[in-house]
Amino acid sequence: MLIKRISFLIFSIGLSSMVSAQQSLPVLPEIQAAYAKGTRSVSGKPGPKYWQNTANYDLKVNFNPETRALKGVVEVVYYNNSPDTLKQLWFKLYPNLYKKGVERNTKFNDRDLHEGVNIAAIVADGREIAQTAITIEGTNMKATIAPLAPGKQIKLKIDYQYDLNKGSHMRTGQVDEGSHFVAYFFPRIAVYDDIDGWNKFPYTGDVEFYNDFCNFKGEITVPKNFVVWATGDLMNAKQVLRKDIAARLAKAEKVDEVIDVINDQDLANKAVTADQAFNTWKFDAKNVTDFVFALSDHYLWKSTSLVVDPKTGRRTRVDAAFNPIHKDYYEVIDFARQTVHAMSYSFPKWPYPYAHETIFDGLDQMEYPMMVNDNPVEKRQDAITLTIHEIFHTMFPFYMGINETKYAWMDEGWATIGEWLIAPMIDTTMVDEYGIAATGNSSGTKDDTPIVTLSTELKGAGTFTNSYPKPGLGYLFVKDYLGDEVFLKALHHYIKLWNGKHPTPYDFFNSMNEGSGKNLNWFWKRWFFEEGVTDMSIDGVNKTADGYAFVVRNKSNKPLPIDLKITYEDGSTADVHKSIGVWESGDNKVIVNVVTNKKFVKVVMGSAHVPDKDKSDNVGKNTVDN
Repeated sequence: MLIKRISFLIFSIGLSSMVSAQQSLPVLPEIQAAYAKGTRSVSGKPGPKYWQNTANYDLKVNFNPETRALKGVVEVVYYNNSPDTLKQLWFKLYPNLYKKGVERNTKFNDRDLHEGVNIAAIVADGREIAQTAITIEGTNMKATIAPLAPGKQIKLKIDYQYDLNKGSHMRTGQVDEGSHFVAYFFPRIAVYDDIDGWNKFPYTGDVEFYNDFCNFKGEITVPKNFVVWATGDLMNAKQVLRKDIAARLAKAEKVDEVIDVINDQDLANKAVTADQAFNTWKFDAKNVTDFVFALSDHYLWKSTSLVVDPKTGRRTRVDAAFNPIHKDYYEVIDFARQTVHAMSYSFPKWPYPYAHETIFDGLDQMEYPMMVNDNPVEKRQDAITLTIHEIFHTMFPFYMGINETKYAWMDEGWATIGEWLIAPMIDTTMVDEYGIAATGNSSGTKDDTPIVTLSTELKGAGTFTNSYPKPGLGYLFVKDYLGDEVFLKALHHYIKLWNGKHPTPYDFFNSMNEGSGKNLNWFWKRWFFEEGVTDMSIDGVNKTADGYAFVVRNKSNKPLPIDLKITYEDGSTADVHKSIGVWESGDNKVIVNVVTNKKFVKVVMGSAHVPDKDKSDNVGKNTVDN
């Protein structure tokens, strides 16, 4: 069917045409306080007095795959860069989600619960902290210490152990007999920031995480035949892998082709790891927010690499580690490579920031620095979108240090738009309408709160829509409004300012305004801060001297793009698109003037990425020529 280009003019009508586009956003007291202290700025830049704490972690772990017993020692040097004297340290004990009696928002089978993390001892600067000075409540632990002054550091050593969960796999746990994904496995110091002080939100299984940027050294000791994948660079491949396996891995880091680092024959011969009872795998990761590892004694390993930064020639290695019985995973390596390429060269068009990315065949759909825990799926389309979504999280939240606990939309929304934009690059026959119907249908209901609502306070349908499709649509609409060049300029401005730091929503909004050179508060306020039904209608059609005038009404305060498909009497069609900019002045109606000498038969409004709640009034038929 012929799609004909048409020229059109947009005229705004309505009672609110005098509304100023230069609106201000409602600012929370803690954000105002940060402005006053100089740690943040209204320009979107980090303030002159911005600070954040950090640490160096040395992790030594012995893991028994048969019993799932994990014994570890954490040595950490914590740097207090804040202006405050700290008299306590707060820790996160995430494995305590499975501790008997702990409050959680996720249901587990009783047989999967355990006694929690056993803290044998905490030594601070050479002196053991008394048990009476340590308090454990759920996934939080508090320890009283000698006052830690600004600019000073403290050295800690923590001996601990716990049993990894076998069932109720929630982002971590046993995958099968011989495969495990081990995340959140060590006591870590919570974030202390300029907005909330200590992050005291307990981990209850629903909302996600908030961690400081730290340096990690990890030593993972496991029995022979078990291969370990982890955050960071493997430092001793030649000591833990057979010579030929290590050589294949080294080759994969230098070539574009897919290398079978571990193949079926290697597994059959049990000729993969060094021939000793136990192997200690050593990893190093700098300036990342977390460290995780996974292991298996029967997984294939496919690997490839690509240049992600043409200016420097820097390459990223992409791995897929999977059970041979999961046939969808044979293509995952290709999907993963294409995702890393698309992120580096198309969207967000930023060189992939890490040396490698491993997609591990697990029981969840969860992201970690340089690692992804993805369950096998039946549909190829789902394998594509799942791979894209989780890898995209490398940028948001990990590279950008987002507080997922409070603002899930600041990372999930980006992973969602990443799916929409990158999936067609991998398979152009696929259309992904993820969450659009849910957004439209739930708009205006009791669960439809503003996107900026804290993730810890979301309920019902809003838990999903506020975190994923609604913010994703907001980003998509702004991209359409600004155009690709200006949008990427603004996004890169935000990334440059805040990568390796901890941006709040206001830092994002303000830096996008500054980076684009446009005050977008008129849209941020209506889409992210206000409630409202997402609904438009075609209110009429009028004949004009050179064509037709289509009247479109916005039934709420939510700016939505306008997409009209016009069918003419001769069977040809024409598409008209207008961005959210038509609603910038606050009008609730616009007139779309279409220049044509053809007689139109029908006009239909809508697109795959417009969450129009009521589509019954989105159709107009020709009554003006009859």
